[in-house]
Amino acid sequence: MVPRRGLCGGPDPVALIEIDLYGELMIAASMADEERLSVDRIDEVLRVVRPVRRTEPGNPGGPGNPAKASGAQ
Repeated sequence: MVPRRGLCGGPDPVALIEIDLYGELMIAASMADEERLSVDRIDEVLRVVRPVRRTEPGNPGGPGNPAKASGAQ
């Protein structure tokens, strides 16, 4: 294996974070009553934060409003 530029054989910080998150998922799965973790529970364990969609005044559909995108009013 060829070492990555700038690393001196030390631990890969991204890999360590991924291993930690995987461990958190394993713990949550082992403690769950149901057979599978829900998507919401997985997001909670992984501390996923969903961005809040802003809507424009007078445009309840926000930036993804198909009427606005096509020019229809």
